[in-house]
Amino acid sequence: MRKTLAIFAALVLWLPLQARDWTKEQVEEIIVRVNTYWQNNNKPETRSFWDPAAYHTGNMEVYKLLHKEPMLDYTRRWADYNNWSGATQANPAKWRYKTYGEGKDFVLFGDWQVCFQTYIDLYNQACAHGDSAANYFMVQRAKEVMRYEAYSAATDYWWWSDALYMVMPVMTKMYRLTGDRQYLDKLYANLQYSDSVMLDKETGLYFRDARYVYPKHKTDKGLKDFWARGDGWVLAGLAKVLQDLPKDYAHYQFFVDKYKRLADAVRRTQQKEGYWTRSILDPAQAPGPETSGTAFFTYGLLWGVNNGFLDRKAYRKTIDRAWQYLTETALQPDGKVGYVQPIGDRAIPGQTLDANRQANFGVGAFLLAACEYYRYL
Repeated sequence: MRKTLAIFAALVLWLPLQARDWTKEQVEEIIVRVNTYWQNNNKPETRSFWDPAAYHTGNMEVYKLLHKEPMLDYTRRWADYNNWSGATQANPAKWRYKTYGEGKDFVLFGDWQVCFQTYIDLYNQACAHGDSAANYFMVQRAKEVMRYEAYSAATDYWWWSDALYMVMPVMTKMYRLTGDRQYLDKLYANLQYSDSVMLDKETGLYFRDARYVYPKHKTDKGLKDFWARGDGWVLAGLAKVLQDLPKDYAHYQFFVDKYKRLADAVRRTQQKEGYWTRSILDPAQAPGPETSGTAFFTYGLLWGVNNGFLDRKAYRKTIDRAWQYLTETALQPDGKVGYVQPIGDRAIPGQTLDANRQANFGVGAFLLAACEYYRYL
């Protein structure tokens, strides 16, 4: 009897680690539940800074997949509330970006530019049903700001890893919008600068910014400290870039190789429970699950498999584990997405997360991953 109970107990412990057979209908139900919970509990009338803007990139993916107009209307209300702008300073001589800033003069700072991803998507969606001239107001500010950046001499705009999600896809969307390859060349030049200050050539991972480069900064154990959400921004940003980057672009293979190397590094550092710890190579620095980095990684990997950049068999176990974490630990029955590290820039020793730790950008990342998992099925 004891032997039978022991075998049963072992099976109970083993079963949650196995991949569940999901249907697209079940995944759609999760997408709708999560997005409905967020929209019912949070007004769209918020500023166009990076954190709400990151949510809206996820909501746009939901609309692209499911075509639910009420969910799209939530994002339209947000864009209208912000007059289809990021930071609002009118005089280019006063535009700033070299330090962190939330003021209206930080027009060239990436945290105020991620909103343009959604404005361009809304513009394209509207133009598919009507006169582009009547919809021009949606992208007027995006064109003004991003053209200025694209044709400026500076290349040091993206000095922190988050910016690679915030602005790289804006550049490729601007190229698709205008046909001007200067946006692609500026994307490449800006990324070359980012690589010079943040990229770890040994691993292919990114430090969050120059302050955290090893050996100037180390974990408490003396290891390299790669922040999961920071590298999640990068992998997801590269996936978005490759969606719009023309294959005949001179540096196309550079972006493919960078994406695939980062994806491989991410695959190799996943915890067996399916998540990535906040300090990727040192789980003890801030132990336990975290959702935002995990969800961005899941989205980035799924997109690569779905579009032939990554081998499905090689990444299947990683994807199964990540999706299991997202749906069985991060997702709560009412649709809340928990275990999201609050706004920050590193893995913080002693910081605890729980099921009630939610954030707009975490929901956006979850929705991106869930939509791509639907396509994966």
